[in-house]
Amino acid sequence: MADLDLTSDLPTLFRAVCDIPSVSGDETPLADAITAALRVYPHLEVVRDGDAVVARTSLGRERRVVVAGHIDTVPLTDPPNLPTRTVGEGAYAEIWGRGTVDMKGGVAIQLALAAALDAPTQDVTWVFYDHEEVEAERNGLGRLARNRPDLLAADFAILGEPTNAGIEGGCNGTLRVDVRVPGQTAHSARSWMGTNAVHAAGEVLGRLAAYVPRDQEVDGLVYREGMNAVGIRGGIAGNVIPDECVVTVNYRFAPSRTVGEAQEHVRELFAGFDVVVTDASPGARPGLDDPLAADFADAVLAVTGGAPAPKYGWTDVARFAELGVPAVNFGPGDPLLAHKDDERCPVWQLTTCHDALAAWLTR
Repeated sequence: MADLDLTSDLPTLFRAVCDIPSVSGDETPLADAITAALRVYPHLEVVRDGDAVVARTSLGRERRVVVAGHIDTVPLTDPPNLPTRTVGEGAYAEIWGRGTVDMKGGVAIQLALAAALDAPTQDVTWVFYDHEEVEAERNGLGRLARNRPDLLAADFAILGEPTNAGIEGGCNGTLRVDVRVPGQTAHSARSWMGTNAVHAAGEVLGRLAAYVPRDQEVDGLVYREGMNAVGIRGGIAGNVIPDECVVTVNYRFAPSRTVGEAQEHVRELFAGFDVVVTDASPGARPGLDDPLAADFADAVLAVTGGAPAPKYGWTDVARFAELGVPAVNFGPGDPLLAHKDDERCPVWQLTTCHDALAAWLTR
């Protein structure tokens, strides 16, 4: 089993966490290393649920904060973009490799602070969970919410997703649907005897091309929506007219809409076609009007100088919102580099997020 030294300097710990491959479904080696590293600290109670690891203090503080991050990544490149490498020197060095943005910088910060902060001013629950980068039903945080909701009970939550070391409030919801276009098979030599479903799918693509997504203000932050085809399939052979074409559409919707409202909107757009929902997750409102969230935002602002912004992508702040726990995104890394082959994180963002979070948890 790989070892993690939680007392090593932060860039070294960060690279060690990244260098244990943990593509979704293969998180066990990293979960084992995290469990072993945390269990040596007497101020932490460590609980394991599958490949999710929870470590928490029980100091009798007035408030409890959850700091959470997922330990899985999207697949490696070919050739693999691991082990990590460092480019440059000092605070402006960048660490390259899979997971450096999404989101093992946040995970490394959690591990370092979980070990170092034996007397925070608020009780802290550190959550490291699996299966975030795949369909919602396999999400490890969702499994924890079902199996051990007591472990997620808190007054406030911070999710270490990449935010360029600033606060991003709430998140858009996400909906995936299959728009099915019917046809009729025929031999391609006698195509007039059938109806080509792939040709007919042009109507679906035309509606998408003409669609104008909205910008929606929610509690002071402006969220950008998006409606896009992300896949298309049809046809069974090179000499057969396709009898069905399926266009997969992903709708990213502002947190002012419910999942039901998002589904209704998509069905209206594709009226006349069969629309099948394949995946859906609600968004989360910013939550920055909560006193504890506002206090944290002020503390981060004092360090980074950046005002809160909206989170356009979906994150697990939405799960905390469903549990009635206000939550924000705060972590190192540029979200625009998440999942890219040249994924990389600057060291200064790593240390900035670490220092801001440490200062707030101990003041």
